[in-house]
Amino acid sequence: MTYEELKQFISEKMSLSHVYQPVMLKTLLCNEGTAANEVIAENILARDPSQLEYYVDRVKKMVGPVLTNDNGVTERIDGGFQLPGFNDLSTDEVHELIRLCDERLEAYESRRQGKQWDHRRRNRKVISGTVRHEVLKRAMTRCELCGISMEKKSLEVDHIIPKSLGGADDITNYQALCYTCNASKGNRDDTDFRGISDIFAEQRDDCLFCDLAQDGSRTIAENTLAFLIKDAYPVTEGHVLAIPKRHVYDYFGLVQAEINAINQLLTSYKSELVKKDPTITGFNIGANCGEDAGQTIFHCHVHLIPRRKDDVDDPTGGVRSVIPDKANYKK
Repeated sequence: MTYEELKQFISEKMSLSHVYQPVMLKTLLCNEGTAANEVIAENILARDPSQLEYYVDRVKKMVGPVLTNDNGVTERIDGGFQLPGFNDLSTDEVHELIRLCDERLEAYESRRQGKQWDHRRRNRKVISGTVRHEVLKRAMTRCELCGISMEKKSLEVDHIIPKSLGGADDITNYQALCYTCNASKGNRDDTDFRGISDIFAEQRDDCLFCDLAQDGSRTIAENTLAFLIKDAYPVTEGHVLAIPKRHVYDYFGLVQAEINAINQLLTSYKSELVKKDPTITGFNIGANCGEDAGQTIFHCHVHLIPRRKDDVDDPTGGVRSVIPDKANYKK
């Protein structure tokens, strides 16, 4: 491309959803028009403060305490650590100690052959731009764990159930996490994360919904953590239940990933209902939590009830009708 064409592209045509494009072009321009993938990636990495935040956290919570508390080699100072007795070392002694550190590093890296970083890339595959866009759109461009906006910290598409624990490469098993939350959540240590998948597999032999989760004969839609069935005693036509596959007593026992999974099913099915049935003009969504609130099956389930004009004499109050005298607050 000519200078004028590149200038127009960079100034006017380049669409920015991240730093990637301008960083790559700048890298090429600074390297006589050619750069290896690794060089471009290093320049992108240099502009990502979340990577630095991750390793600052590792220093403060892991390596620092090991060297300081466990071994008494270093000591804490305001904002960092120091090596006691450093001023008593000669220049030759400092160089020799550095050489020993390098020697231990080289031996370790040779022995592990890169496997020390497997926890950072285990079973990863490139997620398409289309899928990434849908996941970020579903999350409203915010981290689904801490809520930070992608404008303040870059977001990653993460497996809800990690790949190493059997999680699927499927949009229903993806969530948007900022780099810090993703790094904290990741399965870096088998001891800490080996049981995660077991939690989501919890079932009870005497539970109707656990049986339905395994049987699948009434399932009309599902994702990694939840499934949808038609209510056996529908209040209106199209009444469905969104149910977590894990046995959990009520809505308040759900983890965020299960809430996301249920919301995805409800939102998707609601859109299908409206397209198929133009008489639907509203919805009630609700969950009974506890016997005194009307719960009869003690496995969490969320009702989606389509509503139509004049399906009752007076719809005022909606879910307030669970206590009839309180339904119409306008009277």
